[in-house]
Amino acid sequence: MKKLIGTTLALLSIATCAQAQGDSIQFSKISTEILNNGKGYEELRDLTQNIGNRLSGSEAYEKSVQWAAKELRNAGADKVWLQEVMIPVWKRGKEFLYIKAGSGKPQSLKMLSLGNSEGTGGKDVSGEIVMVKSLEEYEQLPAEKVKGKIVFFNHPFDQNYVQTFIAYRDAGAYRRSAAALTAKKGGKFAIVRSLSSALDDVPHTGGMKYEDNIEKIPAVCIGNTTADQLEELLKTQKVIATLNSNCGMKGEKLSHSVIGEITGKKDQNVIVVGGHLDSWDVGQGAHDDGAGIVQSIEVLRTFKKLGIQNNHTIRAVCFANEENGTKGGKQYGKTAKETNDKHLFAIESDAGGFSPRGISLEMDDIKRKQIQGWVNLFLPYGVYNFDGKYSGSDIAPLHEMGVPTAELVPDPQRYFDIHHTEEDTFEKVNRRELLLGSVVMTQLIYMIDKNW
Repeated sequence: MKKLIGTTLALLSIATCAQAQGDSIQFSKISTEILNNGKGYEELRDLTQNIGNRLSGSEAYEKSVQWAAKELRNAGADKVWLQEVMIPVWKRGKEFLYIKAGSGKPQSLKMLSLGNSEGTGGKDVSGEIVMVKSLEEYEQLPAEKVKGKIVFFNHPFDQNYVQTFIAYRDAGAYRRSAAALTAKKGGKFAIVRSLSSALDDVPHTGGMKYEDNIEKIPAVCIGNTTADQLEELLKTQKVIATLNSNCGMKGEKLSHSVIGEITGKKDQNVIVVGGHLDSWDVGQGAHDDGAGIVQSIEVLRTFKKLGIQNNHTIRAVCFANEENGTKGGKQYGKTAKETNDKHLFAIESDAGGFSPRGISLEMDDIKRKQIQGWVNLFLPYGVYNFDGKYSGSDIAPLHEMGVPTAELVPDPQRYFDIHHTEEDTFEKVNRRELLLGSVVMTQLIYMIDKNW
């Protein structure tokens, strides 16, 4: 009996090694195909330079919908369709901010209104600036110190964190809540230091939120250099700020997410790979999130090009309206629930097109450990970090339905230099880094499709 057990274990070990070797060979084929023949970089050039930034509700976004449908067909999707979704429409318009310190001359500041902010209706709104560096400091300010004034939330991006997304989450509270907090104490508008790791003067926009039954006052952002200079001025003299902006919400409109898939040979259970098609209205939306879109399309192309017979349906989703509403992801989840589509897994790429370093896994421990058990397959491709437990906002509704979700984790050190700015352009994307992200997502989906 002992001899039989020993022989059985030996055979299992041989079979496991053979399987791992077969997977390693397939990983190499995927990498070779994408790095040599991948289309994602040229697709990104086309999307960013011929369409450009793609704010929800804009004409450019509608052009990108047709562009994505075309590219999914070119990639070999068996089926391509547009999923209807009502999206908010926000427009920036002309805007300027200037300050006057003491008896000095007015000085114009480089700035951007935060996304979804209401403006001043084209009128000048002025007031003395009050600076705080933390939410706690603001809470301690009596309302009479804020009423009729401008609050400058000067909370710097914390450079202590090696993982920059932690610093981003920390600073994000100021961008989201500055306007509502200021309005509660009677302030006229809020100025927010940009959520930026760079030592430059580039303002970073991004979404903010209002609260019910609180006046909707403007919120604007300024770059790090300007924020530092303003802080120095405030140490010695009274500073008056004047804002004139024409931004605001313009209701809703019907738009679309774009979906393409390769039908499963065994069943039609769904594996999702995706990114968001919209961007803010500055820059070209290259890293955020044109990169995730072309990487997802590349997954389908590679399965078709290599003739991989997928067991389950592989579906690429180009989500609408992630930046200022996440309506595309919510509608996708709602539709999946209504149609009883069984989803096995979903991964999003929405952290830039830099070199992949890991995969964050938001799922139960059994599936997490199974994927972590594949680490040796990914190590040759520079991917080692499987410790994260978060995933993208577009696929959050799927996670709430019990679907295991994940997010591609690129190297994060440069992302928040350009995130949500005019600097997010095609020239900031490296071809090999971008394509390696496609490699890793395709490899992961190959393993999920084979083993789940």
